[in-house]
Amino acid sequence: MLYHYVASDKTGRVVEGDTDAADLAHVLQFLSSKDLRPVTVTLLTKGSLGVRRIFGGITVTDKVFLTKYLALMLRVGTDLLSAINILIGDFENPAMRNFLLEVRENLTRGLPFHQAFGKYPNIFPSTFVNLIKAAEASGSLQQTFEDLSVSMGREAELRSRIRSAMVYPVILLVAAFFVLTFLVTFALPKIARVFEESGINPPFFSRIVFGVGLFIGDHIVIIAVLFVALLGGGIYFFTRTAVGKHILDSVLSRTPYIRAVYREVAIQRCVTTLALLFKAGLPIIQAIEVTADAVGAEEYRYALLRVAHEGLAKGLTIGEAFRKEAVFPKVLVNLVAISEKAGHLEEVLQTLGDFYSSSIDANIKSLVAVLEPILIMCMGGIVVLIALSIIVPIYQLTTQF
Repeated sequence: MLYHYVASDKTGRVVEGDTDAADLAHVLQFLSSKDLRPVTVTLLTKGSLGVRRIFGGITVTDKVFLTKYLALMLRVGTDLLSAINILIGDFENPAMRNFLLEVRENLTRGLPFHQAFGKYPNIFPSTFVNLIKAAEASGSLQQTFEDLSVSMGREAELRSRIRSAMVYPVILLVAAFFVLTFLVTFALPKIARVFEESGINPPFFSRIVFGVGLFIGDHIVIIAVLFVALLGGGIYFFTRTAVGKHILDSVLSRTPYIRAVYREVAIQRCVTTLALLFKAGLPIIQAIEVTADAVGAEEYRYALLRVAHEGLAKGLTIGEAFRKEAVFPKVLVNLVAISEKAGHLEEVLQTLGDFYSSSIDANIKSLVAVLEPILIMCMGGIVVLIALSIIVPIYQLTTQF
């Protein structure tokens, strides 16, 4: 049984960890041997393991570390069970360590290695699980782990570049939000009440701005609660429901500038995933079906499913099946057809993945270059509108004397 403990050492420092033991007495004996004084000891069930794993967080960095070191240990001749035992001691993340304990339990019971990964699709996608399953069957786990670590490392690097490029626009947007919130919530209502109590009749557009400011100032708590609720509901709707995902996909695939980045990200995932799956030895149709689930964009998902079921299943070559789908660029289709005949499809797909990664980086920079002035102009326009709504009636008042 697996127990989670919180204990303190001789210096008073609190430590936390997990240990396998037959019962509570063995846990206490283990802690005593480490000169630790128990604070709490909890029996972990499989359900609690799942919850801890999901909410404790297994990051991309954890997965890259896992695949890289498993590949290294297998390369030097370490058996899989011993490699897992070594990694259990190396991981500081409790979520990852708990998962590895479950993997070890599966291996000692003679269960397939990929089975533990398949139980958590929110953490390990179908591509990851199918690659391990195929490698386990073919005896190429070492090479597959190396390929996975490289692939996930590149994907993490691409995401990092995208996040870095979007930092300034996000900061600008947040700053604009707080400035406008301060003006509309605190400054504008006070100024509006001054004009209201003095009996001055400001211009029409000033009355509209003052009315909005007074309304927000009087109902700020309700508006804040509604805003948070709508924001949370919107995030859930667009990321968790099928209808919301479809709407978001349609918007992103049709919005200028964003559309180019969105499609290239989908194509980059497509060619990179296909390269990995083909290299691992998955059957072509199954590889394309798995890729369809990983690609993200609905347009490309359905196109890949048609390639598998209406093209390859009916005897067409990969190049011919891809050529029937207009969503794929002609360059990609032609290179796939040529490399298929030449027998080096995996290398060409990987090269295409690198090319699209560079193209995504360039398009993100172009998108940011367009977003920055738009955000500045919008923020400036709203501030100018508020300023004019205040300055114009003051000017009218001073000209009366």
